[in-house]
Amino acid sequence: MAPDAATVEKHDYHEHDTVVMKEHTASSEMDEYVPDTEAEKKLVRKIDMFLLPMMWIMYLLSYMDRTNIGNARIAGMADDLNLDSNRYSVVLVVFFVGYVVFEVPSNMVLVRVRPSHYLATIMFLWGGVTIGMAFTPSYEVLIGMRILMGILESGFAPGILLLLSSWYKREEQSKRFAVYISAAILSGAFGGLLAGSITSGLDGAHGKAGWRWLFVVEGAATMGVALIAAFILPDFPATTARWKFSDEEKQLAIKRLQYDNARVNGDGESRMGHWQALRISLTSWRTWLFVVGYMAVVGSSTLSYFYPTLVRGLGYEATAAQYMTIPIFGVAFVFTAITGVLADRNTKYRGLMLTGWMTVAMLCSIVICAVYNFKARYALLVIMASGLWASNGLSLSYASVSFGDMEREVKAISLALVNAMGNLAQIYGAYLFPNDDEPKYLMGFGVISGLCLTGVVSYFSLWYTFRRMGKAAGSP
Repeated sequence: MAPDAATVEKHDYHEHDTVVMKEHTASSEMDEYVPDTEAEKKLVRKIDMFLLPMMWIMYLLSYMDRTNIGNARIAGMADDLNLDSNRYSVVLVVFFVGYVVFEVPSNMVLVRVRPSHYLATIMFLWGGVTIGMAFTPSYEVLIGMRILMGILESGFAPGILLLLSSWYKREEQSKRFAVYISAAILSGAFGGLLAGSITSGLDGAHGKAGWRWLFVVEGAATMGVALIAAFILPDFPATTARWKFSDEEKQLAIKRLQYDNARVNGDGESRMGHWQALRISLTSWRTWLFVVGYMAVVGSSTLSYFYPTLVRGLGYEATAAQYMTIPIFGVAFVFTAITGVLADRNTKYRGLMLTGWMTVAMLCSIVICAVYNFKARYALLVIMASGLWASNGLSLSYASVSFGDMEREVKAISLALVNAMGNLAQIYGAYLFPNDDEPKYLMGFGVISGLCLTGVVSYFSLWYTFRRMGKAAGSP
């Protein structure tokens, strides 16, 4: 498919610098941007301090709030609300209906407001909904609460992706996206253990079941962090508060991104209309190739539903099986971090790294279809999970830097589309490993093998196309 007009843009840094100097009055020593100065290194450290820790804990709580329904189910919710397997599947799926539908509209709003206030507000609200789930009297009310939760959480992930891409240069983003994804990895490793401690320790307190206390405790934590986030999170470089970043620091932040060929809107600058931005995003070949690739990554990653089942096949009891999932997430955490560092050091090869990891995951999945020894399957699962988690963070940073030369409104929509369409895989992914397919689960691993192959083709095509377009040095 031929690149669209919005895609093929010249990397003329002198022209970009001229635009920035017209729009942002800088001190004389900043009239010409010089990369990697002490001032810039100090600025990056300051951005990290304001953005990364708060982003990490917000995503950790977001991930726990959406997945604690599984812990509540085994802690007594299923009996109290009469949730059979079909009803529970519906409870899981309805969350993603609102989540997927509202991601793009949310980012269309985000580019016009202050991210620190917007993201903190929706977080505070979904924390309140989480607490409300503790008082759910019936299955029908639970459905409504989960739909509302999905709508409110829909704005968080694409908003954070846009915020990250608005502060960091291309060669800085993969490490930061790895930090972002690590919150979900550690939540998977220890979230269940924390939930178990809450449900067992508070069961019967004030006459409430332990699963209800789980929602109260985690929802209250979310609301508390949201109040702090409103003051700590930065906004976009041109509009963030002066007590966080001085005018000189904001000018440097803008200039270095323009030098990196990223579009940065000035404070008060005219903006592209929503419908025009949506049209450009929907007709961009880049957007849809990244959508296909990320759907393959997320669809394959639904394998995480299978971890406890496979570990139980090794002969462990339910509690011990939970502990045996920790090495899977632990190894994935290490390889995700390593991949993020290597991707930033070798920016030209992000697409090839993704191709490599998806190939590894595909081969592991194929071998699992043929090998029924549970210890061998466990070892393959550890490797496969590492490849998929590393691909998750890298695929988002790859999309972010590839969308960098788009107008901010277009980039916001494109990032939201990638994340939203990718998460559609969560809906069908829960059905890949039905109980009647155990212990081989050939259907699930067969589908995942095909998804990994799709990811291989998508990311190799992106890398090859960018190379052909002349986007080599310093490019995606």
